[in-house]
Amino acid sequence: MASVHDFGRRKFPRAELLFSSARRNWSGMAAEIRNHPAGEIPPPVPQQMEITLALRGAEGARVQRRASGELQDTAVRRGTVWLCPIGVVEDSIRITDDLQDVLHIYIGREVFADMSRDLSRPVAPEEIAYRADVDDDFLRQVGFRVQAELEQESSAGRLLVDSLTRALAAHLVSLYAGERRPPPGDVSLDRNRLRRVIDYINDNIESELLLAELSDIACLSVHHFARAFRSAMGVPPHRFISSLRVERAQDLLLHSDFSLAEIAHACRFSSQSTFTRAFRRHVGVSPGEFRRGAK
Repeated sequence: MASVHDFGRRKFPRAELLFSSARRNWSGMAAEIRNHPAGEIPPPVPQQMEITLALRGAEGARVQRRASGELQDTAVRRGTVWLCPIGVVEDSIRITDDLQDVLHIYIGREVFADMSRDLSRPVAPEEIAYRADVDDDFLRQVGFRVQAELEQESSAGRLLVDSLTRALAAHLVSLYAGERRPPPGDVSLDRNRLRRVIDYINDNIESELLLAELSDIACLSVHHFARAFRSAMGVPPHRFISSLRVERAQDLLLHSDFSLAEIAHACRFSSQSTFTRAFRRHVGVSPGEFRRGAK
């Protein structure tokens, strides 16, 4: 996703970068949180879908932008959403006052190509509407979850982002690209397929696990797998895997002499601090306290 981050740097050369997914190895999506100074923004032609979410309001501030003869003049409140689809040539973008904590999510063209293959029909991301002040709680909540992942990386963050990317793309195509399409029929995981998926997760818990791999094992499209897994297990795949990794870490803390850093690495946490936060969230104590209490 380096080219996506290159786009962010080109589009926002004067904006302060606070958080970035550039080194997270996310697939299909990239994200940034920036502070924007007042002024004009050079408008390059995007080669990815851009979703912008104001994480903080700014009294009196407005974003004024124009594309294809349409002028949009939007007050900036917490939760304000803008859409800029692939290929839209914006004539101008102007920010009237300084803005803090603005989230930019970029979804690559390849995600929509994957959707076309899954649905056996073409999906044209260029047909998504150029919109401002979008009243869409789903987009807001996904944006806030991406913000949380940027600010504090979780053990299954890459899998979570993979799922959110595809859900976002499907949502945008369904609601903002022409007529609204009904959701697909219910898809379920029978016991045998669910067991194959769980066995694979357990066998590879110390490896990087991707949603596409798990959906292949379940013989479902990626879009349907996450929903079917949650229906069967009561939690989404990334949360299930995160819990298993914490359980694996507990076992290593009790039955090995590995250091906390080694256990964090073995259980696929990005750092010891990320491991400690996730462990405390699941168990209620830090890894060190857990190990000392077991002696």
